[in-house]
Amino acid sequence: MATPYEEIEVAGRTVRISNPDKVYFPERGFTKRDVVRYFLSVGDGILRALYERPTTLERWPGGVFEGAKLSTRGDNRGDAFYQKRIPKGAPEWVETARITFPSGRHADEVCPTELAAVAWAANLGTLTFHPWPVRRKDADHPDQIRIDLDPQPGTDFAHAARVAPELRALLQELGMEGWPKTSGGRGLHVYVPIEPHWTFVEVRRALIALGRELERRLPDLVTVSWWKEERGAKVFIDYNQMARDRTIASAYSIRPKPLAPVSAPLTWDEIADVAPEDFDVVTMPERFARVGDPHANLGDHAYSIETLLEWSERDERDHGLGDLPYPPDYPKMPGEPMRVQPSRARKT
Repeated sequence: MATPYEEIEVAGRTVRISNPDKVYFPERGFTKRDVVRYFLSVGDGILRALYERPTTLERWPGGVFEGAKLSTRGDNRGDAFYQKRIPKGAPEWVETARITFPSGRHADEVCPTELAAVAWAANLGTLTFHPWPVRRKDADHPDQIRIDLDPQPGTDFAHAARVAPELRALLQELGMEGWPKTSGGRGLHVYVPIEPHWTFVEVRRALIALGRELERRLPDLVTVSWWKEERGAKVFIDYNQMARDRTIASAYSIRPKPLAPVSAPLTWDEIADVAPEDFDVVTMPERFARVGDPHANLGDHAYSIETLLEWSERDERDHGLGDLPYPPDYPKMPGEPMRVQPSRARKT
Protein backbone atom coordinates (compact mmCIF):
# COMPACT_ATOMS: atom_id res chain seq x y z
CA MET A 1 0.00 0.00 0.00
CA ALA A 2 1.36 3.39 -1.02
CA THR A 3 2.31 5.79 1.73
CA PRO A 4 -0.04 8.83 1.60
CA TYR A 5 2.53 11.16 3.09
CA GLU A 6 5.53 11.40 5.34
CA GLU A 7 7.14 14.20 7.27
CA ILE A 8 10.84 14.95 7.30
CA GLU A 9 12.92 17.32 9.37
CA VAL A 10 15.09 19.73 7.40
CA ALA A 11 17.25 22.04 9.50
CA GLY A 12 14.58 22.49 12.14
CA ARG A 13 11.63 22.68 9.72
CA THR A 14 9.04 19.97 9.26
CA VAL A 15 8.38 19.38 5.56
CA ARG A 16 5.46 17.22 4.48
CA ILE A 17 6.07 14.96 1.47
CA SER A 18 2.81 13.84 -0.09
CA ASN A 19 2.66 10.58 -2.07
CA PRO A 20 6.39 9.91 -1.56
CA ASP A 21 6.16 6.62 -3.49
CA LYS A 22 4.90 8.32 -6.64
CA VAL A 23 7.22 7.38 -9.49
CA TYR A 24 8.78 10.44 -11.12
CA PHE A 25 11.28 8.73 -13.45
CA PRO A 26 9.77 5.41 -14.62
CA GLU A 27 12.83 4.39 -16.64
CA ARG A 28 14.97 4.48 -13.48
CA GLY A 29 12.23 3.77 -10.94
CA PHE A 30 12.99 7.00 -9.04
CA THR A 31 10.20 8.27 -6.81
CA LYS A 32 9.34 11.65 -5.37
CA ARG A 33 11.08 10.53 -2.17
CA ASP A 34 14.24 9.86 -4.20
CA VAL A 35 14.05 13.36 -5.70
CA VAL A 36 13.71 14.99 -2.28
CA ARG A 37 16.56 12.89 -0.86
CA TYR A 38 18.74 13.84 -3.81
CA PHE A 39 18.30 17.57 -3.18
CA LEU A 40 19.03 17.09 0.52
CA SER A 41 22.20 15.14 -0.32
CA VAL A 42 23.56 18.14 -2.27
CA GLY A 43 21.98 20.62 0.10
CA ASP A 44 24.87 23.02 0.54
CA GLY A 45 25.38 23.18 -3.22
CA ILE A 46 21.79 23.69 -4.33
CA LEU A 47 21.14 26.25 -1.59
CA ARG A 48 24.30 28.15 -2.51
CA ALA A 49 23.09 28.29 -6.13
CA LEU A 50 19.65 29.63 -5.12
CA TYR A 51 20.30 31.63 -1.98
CA GLU A 52 18.57 35.02 -1.94
CA ARG A 53 17.74 34.71 -5.64
CA PRO A 54 14.22 35.03 -7.09
CA THR A 55 13.60 31.56 -8.46
CA THR A 56 11.15 30.19 -11.02
CA LEU A 57 10.07 26.63 -10.28
CA GLU A 58 9.84 24.14 -13.14
CA ARG A 59 7.25 21.72 -11.84
CA TRP A 60 6.59 18.19 -13.10
CA PRO A 61 3.89 17.01 -10.68
CA GLY A 62 3.09 13.93 -12.76
CA GLY A 63 6.72 12.96 -13.19
CA VAL A 64 8.69 12.54 -16.40
CA PHE A 65 6.69 9.97 -18.32
CA GLU A 66 6.70 9.18 -22.03
CA GLY A 67 4.92 11.92 -23.95
CA ALA A 68 4.95 14.40 -21.06
CA LYS A 69 5.45 17.97 -22.23
CA LEU A 70 6.00 21.38 -20.74
CA SER A 71 3.35 24.06 -21.02
CA THR A 72 4.29 27.11 -23.08
CA ARG A 73 2.94 30.61 -23.54
CA GLY A 74 1.14 29.42 -26.65
CA ASP A 75 -0.15 26.14 -25.22
CA ASN A 76 -0.84 25.75 -21.50
CA ARG A 77 -2.15 22.21 -21.75
CA GLY A 78 1.16 20.60 -20.88
CA ASP A 79 1.87 18.15 -18.07
CA ALA A 80 4.46 20.45 -16.48
CA PHE A 81 4.74 24.20 -16.07
CA TYR A 82 6.83 27.12 -14.84
CA GLN A 83 5.71 28.65 -11.53
CA LYS A 84 6.74 32.30 -11.51
CA ARG A 85 4.67 33.34 -8.50
CA ILE A 86 4.76 31.76 -5.09
CA PRO A 87 2.10 29.04 -4.94
CA LYS A 88 -0.93 29.60 -2.73
CA GLY A 89 -0.72 27.83 0.60
CA ALA A 90 3.07 28.05 0.84
CA PRO A 91 4.42 27.91 4.42
CA GLU A 92 5.07 31.30 5.95
CA TRP A 93 8.78 30.50 6.19
CA VAL A 94 9.13 30.20 2.41
CA GLU A 95 10.44 33.65 1.53
CA THR A 96 9.84 35.65 -1.65
CA ALA A 97 11.43 38.36 -3.77
CA ARG A 98 9.67 40.97 -5.90
CA ILE A 99 10.71 40.89 -9.54
CA THR A 100 9.65 42.99 -12.52
CA PHE A 101 8.88 41.41 -15.88
CA PRO A 102 9.80 43.11 -19.19
CA SER A 103 6.14 44.16 -19.48
CA GLY A 104 6.47 46.16 -16.27
CA ARG A 105 4.24 43.81 -14.28
CA HIS A 106 5.45 42.52 -10.92
CA ALA A 107 5.48 39.15 -9.21
CA ASP A 108 6.60 37.71 -5.89
CA GLU A 109 8.75 34.69 -6.66
CA VAL A 110 10.05 32.04 -4.31
CA CYS A 111 13.41 33.17 -2.91
CA PRO A 112 15.14 30.26 -1.14
CA THR A 113 16.97 31.14 2.04
CA GLU A 114 17.02 27.69 3.66
CA LEU A 115 17.18 24.09 2.52
CA ALA A 116 13.66 23.34 3.74
CA ALA A 117 12.33 25.59 0.96
CA VAL A 118 14.09 23.42 -1.60
CA ALA A 119 12.55 20.26 -0.12
CA TRP A 120 9.12 21.94 -0.02
CA ALA A 121 9.45 22.89 -3.70
CA ALA A 122 10.56 19.35 -4.60
CA ASN A 123 7.39 18.04 -2.97
CA LEU A 124 5.45 20.20 -5.44
CA GLY A 125 7.16 18.42 -8.31
CA THR A 126 9.95 20.92 -8.84
CA LEU A 127 12.82 19.22 -10.65
CA THR A 128 14.58 22.25 -12.11
CA PHE A 129 15.18 25.52 -10.29
CA HIS A 130 15.63 28.66 -12.41
CA PRO A 131 17.19 31.42 -10.30
CA TRP A 132 17.53 34.95 -11.62
CA PRO A 133 21.10 36.33 -11.94
CA VAL A 134 20.33 38.85 -9.18
CA ARG A 135 20.03 38.96 -5.41
CA ARG A 136 16.80 39.86 -3.68
CA LYS A 137 18.15 43.14 -2.29
CA ASP A 138 18.75 44.49 -5.82
CA ALA A 139 16.65 42.63 -8.35
CA ASP A 140 17.36 45.08 -11.19
CA HIS A 141 21.14 44.69 -11.36
CA PRO A 142 22.64 41.29 -12.24
CA ASP A 143 25.58 40.01 -10.21
CA GLN A 144 26.45 37.28 -12.71
CA ILE A 145 27.03 36.95 -16.43
CA ARG A 146 25.71 33.53 -17.41
CA ILE A 147 27.28 32.22 -20.61
CA ASP A 148 25.29 29.47 -22.31
CA LEU A 149 27.34 27.40 -24.77
CA ASP A 150 24.45 25.85 -26.70
CA PRO A 151 25.39 23.20 -29.30
CA GLN A 152 23.28 23.45 -32.45
CA PRO A 153 22.18 20.52 -34.65
CA GLY A 154 25.26 18.77 -35.93
CA THR A 155 27.22 19.54 -32.77
CA ASP A 156 27.20 18.16 -29.24
CA PHE A 157 28.80 18.49 -25.81
CA ALA A 158 32.25 17.74 -27.22
CA HIS A 159 32.03 20.89 -29.35
CA ALA A 160 31.06 23.00 -26.36
CA ALA A 161 33.99 21.45 -24.49
CA ARG A 162 36.31 22.60 -27.31
CA VAL A 163 35.04 26.16 -26.92
CA ALA A 164 35.52 26.15 -23.14
CA PRO A 165 39.33 26.65 -22.92
CA GLU A 166 39.18 29.47 -25.48
CA LEU A 167 36.42 31.11 -23.46
CA ARG A 168 38.44 30.78 -20.27
CA ALA A 169 41.50 32.31 -21.93
CA LEU A 170 39.40 35.23 -23.14
CA LEU A 171 37.95 35.78 -19.67
CA GLN A 172 41.43 35.72 -18.16
CA GLU A 173 42.56 38.37 -20.66
CA LEU A 174 39.72 40.48 -19.25
CA GLY A 175 40.91 39.83 -15.69
CA MET A 176 37.93 37.56 -15.05
CA GLU A 177 37.38 33.96 -14.07
CA GLY A 178 34.44 31.73 -14.85
CA TRP A 179 32.82 28.75 -13.12
CA PRO A 180 31.63 26.05 -15.55
CA LYS A 181 28.91 23.45 -15.22
CA THR A 182 27.08 21.01 -17.44
CA SER A 183 23.64 22.16 -18.46
CA GLY A 184 22.25 18.71 -17.78
CA GLY A 185 21.75 18.44 -21.54
CA ARG A 186 24.25 18.81 -24.37
CA GLY A 187 25.63 22.21 -23.42
CA LEU A 188 27.85 24.01 -20.96
CA HIS A 189 27.12 26.99 -18.75
CA VAL A 190 29.80 29.33 -17.42
CA TYR A 191 29.03 31.78 -14.61
CA VAL A 192 31.08 34.95 -14.24
CA PRO A 193 30.42 36.94 -11.03
CA ILE A 194 30.24 40.69 -11.64
CA GLU A 195 29.78 43.86 -9.64
CA PRO A 196 26.02 44.56 -9.45
CA HIS A 197 26.28 48.07 -10.89
CA TRP A 198 24.85 47.52 -14.37
CA THR A 199 21.36 47.00 -15.78
CA PHE A 200 20.15 43.92 -17.62
CA VAL A 201 20.46 45.86 -20.90
CA GLU A 202 24.11 46.68 -20.19
CA VAL A 203 25.03 43.19 -19.04
CA ARG A 204 23.37 41.70 -22.12
CA ARG A 205 25.40 44.11 -24.29
CA ALA A 206 28.54 42.96 -22.50
CA LEU A 207 27.71 39.32 -23.21
CA ILE A 208 27.08 40.09 -26.89
CA ALA A 209 30.51 41.73 -27.08
CA LEU A 210 32.10 38.71 -25.40
CA GLY A 211 30.29 36.36 -27.78
CA ARG A 212 31.36 38.35 -30.84
CA GLU A 213 34.99 38.29 -29.77
CA LEU A 214 34.83 34.54 -29.20
CA GLU A 215 33.19 34.15 -32.62
CA ARG A 216 36.08 36.08 -34.23
CA ARG A 217 38.59 33.75 -32.61
CA LEU A 218 36.67 30.55 -33.40
CA PRO A 219 34.69 31.40 -36.56
CA ASP A 220 34.20 27.77 -37.55
CA LEU A 221 32.96 26.73 -34.13
CA VAL A 222 31.10 29.65 -32.49
CA THR A 223 28.14 31.82 -33.52
CA VAL A 224 26.08 34.60 -31.98
CA SER A 225 23.49 34.54 -34.79
CA TRP A 226 20.01 34.69 -33.29
CA TRP A 227 18.30 33.15 -36.30
CA LYS A 228 18.64 29.38 -36.46
CA GLU A 229 18.90 29.40 -40.25
CA GLU A 230 22.15 31.37 -39.94
CA ARG A 231 23.84 29.41 -37.14
CA GLY A 232 24.98 26.28 -38.91
CA ALA A 233 26.64 23.39 -37.06
CA LYS A 234 28.23 25.57 -34.41
CA VAL A 235 27.99 26.37 -30.71
CA PHE A 236 25.58 29.25 -30.14
CA ILE A 237 26.41 31.83 -27.46
CA ASP A 238 22.86 32.45 -26.24
CA TYR A 239 23.23 36.11 -25.31
CA ASN A 240 19.50 36.46 -24.59
CA GLN A 241 19.97 34.40 -21.45
CA MET A 242 20.97 37.74 -19.94
CA ALA A 243 17.73 39.47 -20.92
CA ARG A 244 15.43 40.25 -18.00
CA ASP A 245 13.25 37.28 -16.99
CA ARG A 246 15.47 34.77 -18.78
CA THR A 247 17.01 32.16 -16.52
CA ILE A 248 19.27 29.11 -16.67
CA ALA A 249 18.78 25.86 -14.77
CA SER A 250 20.70 26.09 -11.51
CA ALA A 251 23.63 23.96 -10.53
CA TYR A 252 22.40 20.64 -9.06
CA SER A 253 18.97 20.95 -10.70
CA ILE A 254 17.48 17.77 -12.12
CA ARG A 255 16.61 17.92 -15.80
CA PRO A 256 13.29 16.40 -16.93
CA LYS A 257 14.74 13.59 -19.02
CA PRO A 258 14.19 9.84 -18.63
CA LEU A 259 17.55 9.10 -16.97
CA ALA A 260 17.31 12.00 -14.47
CA PRO A 261 20.52 13.87 -15.37
CA VAL A 262 21.57 16.86 -13.28
CA SER A 263 23.42 20.10 -13.93
CA ALA A 264 26.90 19.43 -12.56
CA PRO A 265 29.41 22.08 -11.44
CA LEU A 266 32.86 21.30 -12.81
CA THR A 267 36.43 22.46 -12.68
CA TRP A 268 37.91 23.68 -15.96
CA ASP A 269 40.29 20.72 -16.03
CA GLU A 270 37.42 18.23 -15.94
CA ILE A 271 35.53 19.47 -18.97
CA ALA A 272 37.49 17.54 -21.61
CA ASP A 273 37.10 14.24 -19.76
CA VAL A 274 33.42 14.15 -18.78
CA ALA A 275 30.06 13.67 -20.49
CA PRO A 276 26.67 15.05 -19.37
CA GLU A 277 25.36 11.55 -18.68
CA ASP A 278 28.06 11.05 -16.04
CA PHE A 279 25.97 13.09 -13.59
CA ASP A 280 22.56 12.05 -12.35
CA VAL A 281 20.58 11.75 -9.11
CA VAL A 282 22.57 8.63 -8.17
CA THR A 283 26.11 9.65 -9.10
CA MET A 284 25.99 13.30 -8.02
CA PRO A 285 25.51 12.69 -4.26
CA GLU A 286 28.60 10.47 -4.21
CA ARG A 287 30.58 13.05 -6.16
CA PHE A 288 29.38 15.85 -3.89
CA ALA A 289 30.44 13.91 -0.80
CA ARG A 290 33.84 13.26 -2.37
CA VAL A 291 34.79 16.60 -3.99
CA GLY A 292 32.34 19.10 -2.52
CA ASP A 293 31.02 22.02 -4.53
CA PRO A 294 33.35 23.33 -7.28
CA HIS A 295 31.30 26.55 -7.25
CA ALA A 296 31.76 27.12 -3.52
CA ASN A 297 33.89 30.23 -3.96
CA LEU A 298 32.03 31.74 -6.92
CA GLY A 299 30.33 34.29 -4.68
CA ASP A 300 33.67 35.50 -3.29
CA HIS A 301 34.45 37.37 -6.52
CA ALA A 302 32.97 40.27 -8.49
CA TYR A 303 34.44 41.61 -11.72
CA SER A 304 33.93 44.79 -13.73
CA ILE A 305 32.35 44.67 -17.21
CA GLU A 306 33.70 48.07 -18.26
CA THR A 307 36.07 46.56 -20.85
CA LEU A 308 33.28 44.50 -22.38
CA LEU A 309 31.09 47.60 -22.65
CA GLU A 310 34.00 49.37 -24.36
CA TRP A 311 34.21 46.44 -26.78
CA SER A 312 30.48 46.81 -27.44
CA GLU A 313 30.95 50.49 -28.31
CA ARG A 314 33.94 49.60 -30.52
CA ASP A 315 31.95 46.96 -32.39
CA GLU A 316 29.23 49.45 -33.20
CA ARG A 317 31.57 52.34 -34.03
CA ASP A 318 34.20 50.47 -36.05
CA HIS A 319 32.29 47.50 -37.41
CA GLY A 320 28.66 48.60 -37.56
CA LEU A 321 27.66 45.85 -35.16
CA GLY A 322 24.82 47.14 -33.03
CA ASP A 323 22.26 45.35 -30.91
CA LEU A 324 20.85 41.90 -31.69
CA PRO A 325 17.22 40.71 -31.54
CA TYR A 326 15.51 40.09 -28.22
CA PRO A 327 13.26 37.05 -27.63
CA PRO A 328 9.97 37.18 -29.59
CA ASP A 329 7.77 37.74 -26.52
CA TYR A 330 9.85 40.74 -25.41
CA PRO A 331 8.65 44.33 -25.92
CA LYS A 332 10.45 46.13 -28.72
CA MET A 333 13.67 47.60 -27.30
CA PRO A 334 15.46 50.84 -28.27
CA GLY A 335 18.12 50.24 -30.93
CA GLU A 336 17.01 46.68 -31.55
CA PRO A 337 17.06 45.47 -35.19
CA MET A 338 13.96 44.07 -36.84
CA ARG A 339 12.79 40.74 -35.48
CA VAL A 340 12.31 39.29 -38.93
CA GLN A 341 13.79 36.00 -40.02
CA PRO A 342 16.46 36.86 -42.64
CA SER A 343 15.00 34.62 -45.35
CA ARG A 344 11.57 36.15 -44.81
CA ALA A 345 13.01 39.67 -44.86
CA ARG A 346 14.69 38.98 -48.20
CA LYS A 347 11.40 37.77 -49.66
CA THR A 348 9.65 40.90 -48.37
